[in-house]
Amino acid sequence: MQIKNLYNNKRPVISLEIFPPKQTTPINTIYDTIDGLKDLKPDFISVTYGAGGSSRDYTVEIANILKNKYNVETLAHLTCLNSTSFEIEGILNKLKVRDIENILALRGDLPSDDQNNNSNPQFEHASDLVKQIKSHDNFCIGGACYPEGHIECSSKIHDLKYLKAKVDNGLDFLITQIFFDNEMLYDFLERLDILGIKIPISAGIMPVINKKQIERITQMCGSKLTQKFKRIIGKYEHNPEALKEAGIIYATEQIIDLLSSGIDGIHLYTMNKPEVAQRIFSNISNIRSTLVNDSEIII
Repeated sequence: MQIKNLYNNKRPVISLEIFPPKQTTPINTIYDTIDGLKDLKPDFISVTYGAGGSSRDYTVEIANILKNKYNVETLAHLTCLNSTSFEIEGILNKLKVRDIENILALRGDLPSDDQNNNSNPQFEHASDLVKQIKSHDNFCIGGACYPEGHIECSSKIHDLKYLKAKVDNGLDFLITQIFFDNEMLYDFLERLDILGIKIPISAGIMPVINKKQIERITQMCGSKLTQKFKRIIGKYEHNPEALKEAGIIYATEQIIDLLSSGIDGIHLYTMNKPEVAQRIFSNISNIRSTLVNDSEIII
């Protein structure tokens, strides 16, 4: 099923994200992660690339496993930086023959080694990739958006300009970068409404369960921690189990507030830790069932 139809038929859409194992690790190691998540009955599971955009073949194969072995709807990440149009067509054909209908179109991370730079790139922005995918009529296309602005963008105004270009080129839905302040997201959604961006938007939530993870994430994507979360880290940074529990509770509270505010969807970045997703889903199980069954709450 195309994900845009999930948003049309039910809201909120609840989804998960996993990443492939390292290329030196057998792909079947992902089965334990999938086995731990499938019983949560997510509306779809997205499959990202490995670190630095690696593991493209693994991404396609894991999406295939989810869709055709586990019967779970899937969203395959696809990046375009340093790729040719011919290479992208090859990936699209691989997805098509595996009956994978949903793609998250991304530019991809800049290479850390200048030697890997393409001096004459065919794709400069994700909007260019969206345009190529859109030439195929059998794909539903998602894109990323950045409530705090993309870390590489000079201003939020420019970031919104690039986002509008992606949407105008044919995006069907959006998933946000992780954030820790819901009020900041609500302000962002108001700006999108003013711009005329009306497609469904899922809020990207990551339960932060250890200090090293927090430091790495904030450095990579520029997401800012709230004062409340900083106090939690300061109190429990030397007690890993307490910090893990606090991180799960913080993410749960974010999700409850978002669902109560009528968000289109929740996209949980699982970091391949099924037990964390299981605890969060358990925390919101009654709320989730209420939203599914109460037509006055579903928007």
